[in-house]
Amino acid sequence: MDLSGKWALVTGAGRGIGKGCALQLAGRGADLVINDRPGSPDLADTVGEIQAMGRQCVAVEADVFERGGCEQLVSSAVDGAGQLDILVSNPAYSERCSFLEYPPELFEQTLRGTLLAGFHISQLTARHMVERGGGGKIVFISSVQAYLPISHCVAYGAAKNGLNHMMRTIAVELFNHRINVNAIEPGWIDTPGEHETFGAERIEAEAAGLPWGRLGTPEDIGKAAAFLCSDESDYVTGTILRVDGGFVYRECRRPEIE
Repeated sequence: MDLSGKWALVTGAGRGIGKGCALQLAGRGADLVINDRPGSPDLADTVGEIQAMGRQCVAVEADVFERGGCEQLVSSAVDGAGQLDILVSNPAYSERCSFLEYPPELFEQTLRGTLLAGFHISQLTARHMVERGGGGKIVFISSVQAYLPISHCVAYGAAKNGLNHMMRTIAVELFNHRINVNAIEPGWIDTPGEHETFGAERIEAEAAGLPWGRLGTPEDIGKAAAFLCSDESDYVTGTILRVDGGFVYRECRRPEIE
C-alpha cells in the first residue's frame, strides 16, 4: 500500500489510535498534518517519529470540539501541505456515568466532541477536496460501542452510532466527487487513555478473556486505516470495518462443544 505523494490530515495524533494511524500512513510514504489539542505534551514526539521516517510533518494545535478550531485546523493544514488527499477523523470525548445520573451538559459535550467535531472536520476537508477537483479518502474512527451497548457510556455509544450513519450519508453525497468515505470500529484498544481509566491490572485481566488473548493496538487500527486510505480501497465506500479481535462476539463461544 503505497501512499507516496499523498498528504494526510490525522486528528488526535498525539497518542493512542490517532498516533497509530499517523505512523502507519507515514510508514507507507504519506506526508502528514497532525493535530491535537492546544498544549498537548505528546504532539512533538509524534512529529519526531514521522520525520525520522523521512516524511514531512506539519503539527497544528487546535480545539476541534468547536467549529472555529476545525476551521483553523483545516486552513492551516491546507496552507502547510498545499493539498489534502486523506482525512482520518479521530476526535472523541467520553466520561463514564450512569444513565440516571448523567448530566445533560455532559451528554451535549460528548456529542459535540465526538459527532459534531467529526462533522465539522469532514465537511471542511471535503470542501477542499471538491474544490481541487475531487478524489480523496475520508476515514472516521468510530467504535464497537456504536453497535454494542456498554453500561455508563450512553452518550458515547449514541454519538458513535450517529457517526456511523453520518458517514454513510456523506459517502452517498460524495459519490460523484469520487471521495471514498468509510469508518473503522475499534474494539478495546491498548492506549494510554485506557490505562489511565482502568489501570494495568484490570486491563490484563480483561485481555485474557478476549478471543485473541490481548487488547488491540493503535498499530492494528493504523493498518486498517492505511488500507482505507490507499488505492487498494478505491471500490470501498460507505463501509464500516470492525477491528476488534472478535470483541463483540466473545460471549458467543461455547467451550463445552468446541
